[in-house]
Amino acid sequence: MTRPTGNALRLTVLVGENDTWHHRPLATEIVHRAHAAGLAGASVFRGVEGFGASSLIHTSRLLSLSEDLPVAVVIVDTEERVRAFLPQLDELVTDGLVTLDACEVVLPRSLLRPGEGGPAAGRAAHRGGPDAQGEKKGEKSS
Repeated sequence: MTRPTGNALRLTVLVGENDTWHHRPLATEIVHRAHAAGLAGASVFRGVEGFGASSLIHTSRLLSLSEDLPVAVVIVDTEERVRAFLPQLDELVTDGLVTLDACEVVLPRSLLRPGEGGPAAGRAAHRGGPDAQGEKKGEKSS
């Protein structure tokens, strides 16, 4: 699986939670296809209120309208990989909105390998692990 650092592309798919693809929730189908395509990550967020092409407001505050809340599927990876995934969405998303936004990915230091922005080595040394030269803190090589 790729772990992009630096510039990336964020793909957001806005659909309704009742939207399906072959009797399966559409958001679930998108996530599973993104996983199968080897994309770096995908998350589904359920909205509390919204409206779309139907102009009907769906909200979690009114019991009578608490169905079919908005759902956002967010995928982030390199621009090349996200754009390569777009044809799969053409097949899946018939009533929804797909957006693309340039973004910058910032990984936690613990996920960076030494030499990739380098702070991971400093963190290991702080915990008594090997420093940038591979020596334990407080030890000298002979």
